[in-house]
Order: sequence, then structure tokens, then C-alpha cells
Amino acid sequence: MQNKQLNLRHVPCDLSDPAQVYHALTQVEDFLTRRAPTGKILLVNNSGFGAYGRFPEPSVEHQLEMLDVNIRAVVQLTGSLLPALKARGGAVVTIASTAAFQPTAFLSAYGASKAFVLHWSLALNEELRGTGVRTLAVCPGPTSTDFFKRAGLAEGAVPDFIGQTSEEVVLATLRALGSGKAMVVSGWLNKIGAAVVTKLPKPLAARLAAYGVERWGKGRAKT
Repeated sequence: MQNKQLNLRHVPCDLSDPAQVYHALTQVEDFLTRRAPTGKILLVNNSGFGAYGRFPEPSVEHQLEMLDVNIRAVVQLTGSLLPALKARGGAVVTIASTAAFQPTAFLSAYGASKAFVLHWSLALNEELRGTGVRTLAVCPGPTSTDFFKRAGLAEGAVPDFIGQTSEEVVLATLRALGSGKAMVVSGWLNKIGAAVVTKLPKPLAARLAAYGVERWGKGRAKT
């Protein structure tokens, strides 16, 4: 069998810096034009981070950087690449969170950013009907990545039985993408939790989320 070299290119970028995102986009667009001029495009908006604490802990600057990465960069990347997606067909996969379904005290700006991502992705999917492009919002719960460490929580702060591996989330994403879904909540415990909180009054959902997140915070990392 003949081995074919993968046609890959890594473009480093600080997603909290709009100028760097713009520069990276020019390189990506050049790659698509010169090195991969045909075929459908899959854009995966996967970058994001959280910040545990009472707002604005750990700082206002940290909160704004998080919103830049979780929201602005997602909109900037998707909007800039959408003409190419429409011309060639494809999909936009954006990682939201189960935090998107209720107000999340102690992760307030993070949860709100994921609520934006979820509703924006679903609305965009409707706008794109008939264009050959669709969107998928992925809503995982606690996942075994560096998210909790980055957010200021210690390893093991969230019980293993309610978490998933990144591989499980990827598999759920690919299955949802293949079946044409606009949204997927990965993991049966997460599906139940999301279904329940969406039926509750928002103030009650916020109180319950605050109780759960505050318990996680008892394992807060020392920084």
C-alpha cells in the first residue's frame, strides 16, 4: 500500500487577541486555497476555558480574556470562514456545555458564555438551511481534560462517576454529526440533568447549580 502524507499545517494563535486571530485566518484561508482547494470543510470551535470563584475572581482581566476566547473568537472564526464553507459545503461544530442550560454561580461568566454559544449555534443552523452548511452544538458535562485545573479547581474536585473521557465526547460528537443533529448532550447523566433543569424556573435552576458548583469548589486548587 502506498503511504500518503497527511496534508497538515499548524497555525499558532492566541485566541484572546483579535489581531492574532485575524492573522491566523489569513494563513488558514491561504492553506485552503493553495493546499486543500477542494472538498468540504469542517470547522471545530473547541477552545475555551472557565474561571471558578465569586465574580470577578480571579480578576476582571481574566474574565474578559475568557469571554474573548469562548465567544468573540468563535464568532470571528466562524464568520470569516463562512464564505468558504458555503462555497464548498461542510459543517461548524462548536463546543458548548451543560452549563449552558442554567445560570451557573461561581462560574457565572463561563456559563453565560456557553449559553451564548449554544443559542447562537442553533440559530445559525436555521439561518444556514439550504446552503449546504450546518452547525452542531456539543454540550458535554465534566470531561477529563485540563479544564478544571485551568479554572482553578483541583484534580478530583468533580466525582469521576459524573464525568466522561474526551474520547467519549468525541464519539458522541461524530455520531451526532453523522445523523444530522443540531445539538447533542453527551452522556446519559448529562442528558437527564439538562432535561430536568430546562423545565425548572430559572431562579431555582440557578440555586441548584450554585449548590453543585460550590461543592466542587471545596476542592479548589491552591494558586
